[in-house]
Amino acid sequence: MKNIFVIFIISILFLLSAGKTQAKELASGSSAKIEVVKQPKESDSRVKILQDYLGQYNSPLVANAPDFVKYADKYDLDWRLVAAISGVESTFGQQIPYDSYNGWGWGIYGTNMIYFSSWEDGIKTVSAGLRENYINKWGASDVYEIGRFYAASPTWARRVDYFIGKISDFALRNPQSALPLSL
Repeated sequence: MKNIFVIFIISILFLLSAGKTQAKELASGSSAKIEVVKQPKESDSRVKILQDYLGQYNSPLVANAPDFVKYADKYDLDWRLVAAISGVESTFGQQIPYDSYNGWGWGIYGTNMIYFSSWEDGIKTVSAGLRENYINKWGASDVYEIGRFYAASPTWARRVDYFIGKISDFALRNPQSALPLSL
């Protein structure tokens, strides 16, 4: 009973620090629906959550957590989406074509290869491309609709959705990744 009470209190504190909109998203769990969650920069726990989550994979993308959030907000994307795609396509940037900064399989097919100048350039390009070419142009409203065009694998969207859910689960299970409350 005591453990349940402690878990309940920690969950409440995390949800309060995550912000009302993000708390609603995280409490709902994984969803293929593309959700837009924006928070003011000064209290944005999404960056810390992504840094800590990517850190457990020793990802070279850890330092770019702010870029994932910045470009997700700029292009009205779910803040977890582009990071989750990198999980599927490259184990969060660990397995990429040499010196490409392309952890998303973006434009890689056959002998065709797209190189980015930096991780931030890749995050920005993929985020803009998802918004313009998949959501706006083809009307995709969830990961499964994006997957029909993005990837040849019929399991791609399910695997991206898996990582979106894992990032949310990580946030709930690791309240130290949330920013502290200031009263």
